[in-house]
Amino acid sequence: MGHAINEKIVGLVTGGRLTGIPFEEETESRRIWGDSKHVNILEEVVAVMTKPVKTLGVFVRPEVEALAELFGAFGDTNDIKIRTLEWRLPEHHHIDSPFHFVNLPSEDVAKNIANRSILVKGIYELWGEGSNYEELKEAINNFPDERKTPYLASDSTFRIIVDSLGKVTSFHEQNERIRGLDYIAFKGRVDLRNPEHRFCLLETDDYNSNNGLPPVVQRRVFFGREVGGANRKLLPTYQLKSRTYLGPTAMDAEMALLMANQGMANPGKLVYDPFVGTGSILVAAAHFGAMTMGADIDIRVVRDGRGPDCNVWSNFKQYGLSMPISLLRADNNLPPWRPGLKEVFDAIICDPPYGVRAGGRKSGGRKILKGMVDPYTVPEDKRTDHIPSTAPYSLVECVHDLLDLAARMLVMNGRLVFFYPVLREDGCTDATFPEHPCFTLVASCEQILSFRYSRYLLTMVKTSAYSNEIAEVAKQMHLEFKMNHLKWLEDGNLHSAVFSLSDSQACLEGKLRLESSKPKYRGKYV
Repeated sequence: MGHAINEKIVGLVTGGRLTGIPFEEETESRRIWGDSKHVNILEEVVAVMTKPVKTLGVFVRPEVEALAELFGAFGDTNDIKIRTLEWRLPEHHHIDSPFHFVNLPSEDVAKNIANRSILVKGIYELWGEGSNYEELKEAINNFPDERKTPYLASDSTFRIIVDSLGKVTSFHEQNERIRGLDYIAFKGRVDLRNPEHRFCLLETDDYNSNNGLPPVVQRRVFFGREVGGANRKLLPTYQLKSRTYLGPTAMDAEMALLMANQGMANPGKLVYDPFVGTGSILVAAAHFGAMTMGADIDIRVVRDGRGPDCNVWSNFKQYGLSMPISLLRADNNLPPWRPGLKEVFDAIICDPPYGVRAGGRKSGGRKILKGMVDPYTVPEDKRTDHIPSTAPYSLVECVHDLLDLAARMLVMNGRLVFFYPVLREDGCTDATFPEHPCFTLVASCEQILSFRYSRYLLTMVKTSAYSNEIAEVAKQMHLEFKMNHLKWLEDGNLHSAVFSLSDSQACLEGKLRLESSKPKYRGKYV
């Protein structure tokens, strides 16, 4: 099944608004894959997400494109501009429609994407579609017999699944829908448990305010052969409520797996998390076979946990995953790496501390940073139990250090995947992200956390080698970014903006809103 699919492949995506590049409307366009001799007609694929429309829809496209690259959809090309897929919507469907068409070079690639993706429910070869069942019948009858016959043979087994979005289809209605497909010459034997071929009848209802579908979506019926389906046991296996060791900022299992896909974690690759915490992201990377390594400034997290049987290591034991190569007590502001060490990690995937639930810390302490006392050396007999003093670590400084670390330590074409918070003023976010001359931003996906702030999952690819000259340019870019975004990037501002009283609350309580957003106290979390 490794041949290129020159026919339509359809799949179902729930909540698929995809940021960055507009959808293609031209269905007859062509695209070159690999070398100039291999030309594929635009194939059409659809995927079905397992989440509601307005939660993780914007993450679909970057995840599918990252997996397409991982499974060789773009050949050996190093041009990041053509390492993208062509997408379009079904007729009369909104950009947040549950359905999407996308071109893929082969059935093997489509199957691998569907089997590994977190947001894709299934990928299907489209045999026909229409606004009603009469149009669907005509489309299926017009589909080439040479494409249908191999899957209708008498020595094969099959199953037909009826699925719907925006409506509930009763068991009786499902049987009626299946009987209505009697014009398809199925000759094989029905096997509901382990069929060789699965066929899906997919239907969307007309949009109304109560069915959860985006506006403008009109009733549409699809029928196709399933090429690949999602692993539905994956998320229940890694759900946080059953995990041995958790912390207040442990990454949700679904998001951690999604980040690992964005970082293209795979066997033979080394993934690093400089803010490892309880290890949720590394657990996801290890699930996909990657070697893992982490660091955290808090020695109590990486060494002690809550005891010998409840720590970061116990999370890997719980799932039978390969243990991390190392967990370091390290400060990202004062990295422990040798000066000449470069290009070690294949991916850096992390969730930096940005001061809402937990604030960042760096080595030094207030008195040392202010020059009130000189740096000191800890005596040998006290090093075992000594916990060094730390000081607040602002988000702007944290992100700069992260980009510098990634530029130095990532291999070429390695990926940096991290969350970056943004204030939502008046419900809008003209988000501006930090930049580095070594990196190209390939995806930015917004996850709205509250009315006041959201966070973007940024995926950057290293496209230029690190050098001292580039480091100087990056430093200037950092200073300009800091100057233009000083309003909330400095320590404490994001926390205060998120948790401060609204104007209406302040008036009701007879209080004036503080003009300065900096907190009046100092603590671990701000």
